[in-house]
Amino acid sequence: MKVVEKKVSDLVPYENNPRNNEKAVEGVAASIQKFGFRVPLVVDKENVVVAGHTRLLAAQKLGLKKVPCVVAEDLTDEQIKAYRLADNKVAEASSWDWPKLEQELTELEALDIDMSEFGFELPDDVDMDDFFESHESESAPKIKTKKVICPKCGEEFEIEV
Repeated sequence: MKVVEKKVSDLVPYENNPRNNEKAVEGVAASIQKFGFRVPLVVDKENVVVAGHTRLLAAQKLGLKKVPCVVAEDLTDEQIKAYRLADNKVAEASSWDWPKLEQELTELEALDIDMSEFGFELPDDVDMDDFFESHESESAPKIKTKKVICPKCGEEFEIEV
């Protein structure tokens, strides 16, 4: 796999991109600023984005002139169309190991590293201990629930209270 730099102005977002990624742009931009551009975009031969629309939006927000890209020259148009969807869909199958996430966030907090700029925020009315304890047994029957915002993606969901 060859990574090449391409001008941001030469890249074209896929016109039928079915993902709504605007909510993630701030976090991705913060990540790029803090850690550098670590995951290249995937583009086709015409510089149309196959994977990495959010990274492209973040790069534009940051005023970057060039970004790393992988050109999917070896894929057919049909494979590119399928990969574009598969790349986004498979990420949805992941979930958090809540106790491990709590440990990681606690360790980072002790090092005075603020993860809120990457979307790791809890509403003020949710105690972190209660939040993570409520996720230890996802198979337990729900007695009473409360809506909270996901610390990673900003989506709203219910937790046991």
